[in-house]
Amino acid sequence: MNTAWLIAVDGSEPSLKVIDYVITETASRATPVQLFLVNVQAPLSSDITRFIDEKVVEDFHRETGAAALAQARQKLDAAGLAYSAHIMMGETAPTLIEFATDKGCRLIIMGARGLGSVGGLLMGSVATKVVKLSTVPVLVVK
Repeated sequence: MNTAWLIAVDGSEPSLKVIDYVITETASRATPVQLFLVNVQAPLSSDITRFIDEKVVEDFHRETGAAALAQARQKLDAAGLAYSAHIMMGETAPTLIEFATDKGCRLIIMGARGLGSVGGLLMGSVATKVVKLSTVPVLVVK
């Protein structure tokens, strides 16, 4: 049976801890795991995009996404793990959930981020939203 995991990466320290967890966890598995490394770029405001060529906006999102994925890719490459990298645009939580559902992922793995609000003390707002909305199990790594 094929096992697929979505690994949400935004380039932050908590998301790099997720990569360390994945490397450790996959090493102990008898069967390989299909890894989807995903970065979601928030759309730019229409106040900005109406003055900028669409190709420039696409290039910006691709470059920013690639930068966010760079350290995660280096770690996975060094560990010899196969993965596919995806840069998407949209609201982060629904985009991650839709991707995970479309690809048949059995797990979404993401980092926790501490915020100043009461609701975000243990998990960031994106992680909280993914946990609330997803029908796919979500593992939040601290």
